Amino acid sequence: MLLAVSAPDRSLETIATTTMWVVTVAAVLILLVLDFAITRKPHEVKMREAVGWSVFYVALPLAFGAYIWADFGSTTGVQYLTGYLVEKSLSVDNLFVFMLLLSAFAVPAELQQRVLLYGIAGALVLRAIFIALGAAVLANFTFAFLLFGAILLLTAVKILRDQMSGASHDVDVANMRSVKLMRRFLPVTDDYRGPKLLVRENGVRHATPLLLVFVAIFATDVVFAVDSVPAVYGITSDPYLVFACNAFALLGLRALYFVLQGALSKLVHLGYGLAFILAFIGVKLVLHWAHGIWTGVPEIPTLLSLVVIIVTLVVVTLTSLRATRRGGDPRASAHVVEPGGHTNTADGQGTSEGARSTLRK
Repeated sequence: MLLAVSAPDRSLETIATTTMWVVTVAAVLILLVLDFAITRKPHEVKMREAVGWSVFYVALPLAFGAYIWADFGSTTGVQYLTGYLVEKSLSVDNLFVFMLLLSAFAVPAELQQRVLLYGIAGALVLRAIFIALGAAVLANFTFAFLLFGAILLLTAVKILRDQMSGASHDVDVANMRSVKLMRRFLPVTDDYRGPKLLVRENGVRHATPLLLVFVAIFATDVVFAVDSVPAVYGITSDPYLVFACNAFALLGLRALYFVLQGALSKLVHLGYGLAFILAFIGVKLVLHWAHGIWTGVPEIPTLLSLVVIIVTLVVVTLTSLRATRRGGDPRASAHVVEPGGHTNTADGQGTSEGARSTLRK
């Protein structure tokens, strides 16, 4: 019976002790606090700074993976590394949307890393909630793997269709529900006021464009959480590993954004790769669900998943670079950022005409 409630099974099995959970969550919080301390004084991020932090945030999860491999065996180690790679791939897709939002709202360079950090913090909170909900569902309902598989397959179809139409990450600030909702409650200033979210003008409290950016990014975080959490549950059903994969993939995004800022628009085929990866993991989840009912149904080994994901990412990267090197139109990519023209405000901070007209509405 597909909808039968089952007793807790291997979906709740975990390698983590209470101490491991406490230490890991504490480490993530410390790193977030450190990032907030670094961005306390707004400044434009230089390449040297961005590369240094990016190297740190790549070395840290790899060192953690070595620890998992050494203490818990190769099977668990491969699950962690595969899950981390999936989440990192999806986080790069997340960066495209962040880039589009920063461009659409014409966020000044010195404020961009603070905006990114709030987006990352919001993503961590949302994914922690989704991870906990996912674990509870997997522990109690046998059809959960089928449901998660269906979500990923539908997402893959949407990404593929959007990639082929070149409209995957179009951002229409004026029509974003989050922006419309915010403007119902507060008037919005025409320009940025440094890191301030709210200001008072003529006795009336106004939101700044920076607050709208935070709201818009938080709204996109919800969408990405719905996709990414089922994806990593397709690799491992250990909630601790799922959390670790998500946390490590997200923590380095602030620095990675500034390293890849110029290169992101060249990955014109990334959407095809992500669609294939999500579809592959969706099929893996469906087969896992079917195997629990009919043992003759084969399952896809995690090691094979790792190989497929790596090969897919390498292929789409090479084909993307080849396409752009041959002079192909980068606008064919659904990920390309098309910054609007900028004008200088009275306080010297740039704001695009599109963003300004949207904020005046």
